[in-house]
Amino acid sequence: MQLPFELRLGWRYTRAGRATRRNGFISFISGVSMLGIALGVAALIIVLSVMNGFQKEVRDRMLSVVSHIEIISPSGSALPDAAQTLREAQTLPQVVGASTFIAAQALLARGEDMKGILVRGINPATEGQVTDLGAATSQQALARLVGGEFGLVLGVELARQLGVHEGDKITLIAPSGQVTPAGVVPRLKQMTVVGTFDSGHYEYDSALALMHMDDAQKIFRLEGPTGVRLKLRDLHEARSVAMQLRGVLTGGTRGEVLVRDWTQQNKTWFAAVELEKRMMFIILTLIVAVAAFNLVSTLVMSVTDKRADIAILRTLGASPRSVMAVFVVQGALVGVIGTLAGLGLGLLVAYNIDVIVPAIEHLLHASFLPQDIYLISRMPSEPQSSDIVPTALIALLLAFVATLYPSWRASRVNPAEALRYE
Repeated sequence: MQLPFELRLGWRYTRAGRATRRNGFISFISGVSMLGIALGVAALIIVLSVMNGFQKEVRDRMLSVVSHIEIISPSGSALPDAAQTLREAQTLPQVVGASTFIAAQALLARGEDMKGILVRGINPATEGQVTDLGAATSQQALARLVGGEFGLVLGVELARQLGVHEGDKITLIAPSGQVTPAGVVPRLKQMTVVGTFDSGHYEYDSALALMHMDDAQKIFRLEGPTGVRLKLRDLHEARSVAMQLRGVLTGGTRGEVLVRDWTQQNKTWFAAVELEKRMMFIILTLIVAVAAFNLVSTLVMSVTDKRADIAILRTLGASPRSVMAVFVVQGALVGVIGTLAGLGLGLLVAYNIDVIVPAIEHLLHASFLPQDIYLISRMPSEPQSSDIVPTALIALLLAFVATLYPSWRASRVNPAEALRYE
């Protein structure tokens, strides 16, 4: 199959520029443009992959404590019919685990130290169905939560701040107390620390305490669980499943219930991450744009250098459109090669960043993510096609747009004027 002459000539101009000293500088500028596009595309893929990795790492640690969906009463009181709500939620095919719970706020006091906490009353037997706490290192600690013994499992940071260890006694102060002639007296209960958990997320490790649901029900004087927690087969379906549950559970004898998914519970954090990722994409795309528009100067010089060739082509019968196509092909090939090289380099680094970063740290005797400062001590990476494909398409589009004006100028060259001094 014979290729069109425009394509063959454009490819020849792209690869043969280095053959003569006259075209050496033009070839150098073309190579710089190609390298700039490659580095811009690679940087964009690497940065977005690392941001995806950090987002996934923090999200997974967050979901080790937070369930995919929570069904609670808007007033914070016990659900009118928690057992029926639990059964109806379990009928959905997307739900793979469910457990009732109690959520309340309280104070923990030890000596002169006092700290506000979030208390979660759980069923240790079913907690592993909705979070990773029941299946990870804290499994033995959760097993020590026995109804009637008033034990507590604290986050590691919370235990450290209060200076308590396993077996220590600590006082829990419930906010709603007894009404006496002297006023409202808060209820105090002596609790035993039976273990700690480490979710890897500071917000929960420093403010969450777990106890048996029966003990929480007695301490906070509740008639039953305040909510139901669900785990889904696919966490990305949480929003649609939550909307489906709102339609199923609202009304009837239960009245109004509040259904919220994991994205709503941490809405501010996820919105900030998405905004940061979007801004990084725009900033790094500008770097690709600068490299792509270097093609303008490259092609302008190439057109000036090849005015005689253009005139000869015109006298041989080539149309202005064919001449324009030759230089469009030349510029587009630079963009395609640069984009493909950038994709290869970016994916190579993104998929091997767990090897590359430790090697650089060892070489420089430095630590980019000190474990005592950052939540994550290693550089995560998760390349996603939703980032890679738009990056490649934008780079190709910018390179193509950059070729239009110089190519159009080439098609307007007057053959007689170009050959006058040859």
